[in-house]
Amino acid sequence: MIHAQQSKGAALLCSCALAILLSTITPKSFAADETKTAIFAGGCFWCVESDFDNVPGVISTVSGYIGGNTDSPTYKNHSAGKHREAVEIVFDPAKVSFAELVEVLWRSVNPTDAGGQFCDRGHSYTTAIYTLDETQADVAEASRSGLQESGVLSKPIATSIEPATTFWPAEDYHQDYYLKNPIRYKFYRTSCGRDKQVRIVWGEQAHAGISKH
Repeated sequence: MIHAQQSKGAALLCSCALAILLSTITPKSFAADETKTAIFAGGCFWCVESDFDNVPGVISTVSGYIGGNTDSPTYKNHSAGKHREAVEIVFDPAKVSFAELVEVLWRSVNPTDAGGQFCDRGHSYTTAIYTLDETQADVAEASRSGLQESGVLSKPIATSIEPATTFWPAEDYHQDYYLKNPIRYKFYRTSCGRDKQVRIVWGEQAHAGISKH
């Protein structure tokens, strides 16, 4: 009888300890283990954000600046600091892989343009893949090499692959710009010739993986 009571007491203590442990693990902790991050530069970050928000498996996007030599860049000075406009993409790897996101990036930009993207010219609008670990670097390098060797593109790929440095989120008014200012956004995207040029570069493969753009 004493042993039975001791066993019950031990079981109760274990249950309490487990409950305490579980109470310290928030839903956000579980979510962090289930998500991954990618950082892509593809010209105007409004457009990159809009495109990747419409890729199944992408959870969230943030427009920002990366790759430069200054801290806390802003829209007014990021170009002088050699930053690129970029988008930080949080995704569910159970639904879409990093490799698949890289393939989407290729087909949503002109990766052979070394001077910018479409009507936006200069370093801050050039394309790049910022890798967060060696696995991402290997995947990106293999994807770029495979695409170049495929002969699909008529010119050499100019997209840079670099280790990610600090990603600085852009000002609030840039976040979800395509949703906040749909008329201005559509006018800009059309007048800049983004979609037209992507179709010229990629043909039937243009915007592959994007549900709408």
